[in-house]
Amino acid sequence: MSEESVPPPVEPTQPVDSARFRQAMGRFASGVSVVTSSHRGHDVALTVDALASVSLDPVLLLVCLHAEARVLEGIEEGAPFGISVLQAHHRGLATWLGEPGRPLHEQLTRIPHNRGRATGVALIDGASATFECRTFAVHPAGDHSIVVGEVVGLQARPTDEPALVHYRGALGELR
Repeated sequence: MSEESVPPPVEPTQPVDSARFRQAMGRFASGVSVVTSSHRGHDVALTVDALASVSLDPVLLLVCLHAEARVLEGIEEGAPFGISVLQAHHRGLATWLGEPGRPLHEQLTRIPHNRGRATGVALIDGASATFECRTFAVHPAGDHSIVVGEVVGLQARPTDEPALVHYRGALGELR
């Protein structure tokens, strides 16, 4: 690389406004999933839109969880976790499980779910895909933690139903 093609040093800038950052990230459409685990003997669940594949060998995925989420507390205590990829018909439960301040007890009482074969973690019925994970690593990252899970069980079911997506601060569907 020649000296002429080297970019100039980056000048210090003002911190990025978190509201503007959130608005800009809202332009990135993402799938909606529910992360489940157990905390103090109770099923806990949380709607998320930050899920990504990490590795094929070993099979790893990551999910970002708020640092105060009960699901994260369960994971940090060593409980396995599950991820259920939602379809459009799950909109109501995604909204319920995304509400802050839900009671700890009986979060999944009104939600049809089953137990994963590999870990026994709760998984949402009718999800287009489910993953059962054991914790590989947890990385603190600001007001969230990046949880890397080793996938120990999965199911992907054929479906023609639209996916539930998050875009511009709202839930929608993608065919």
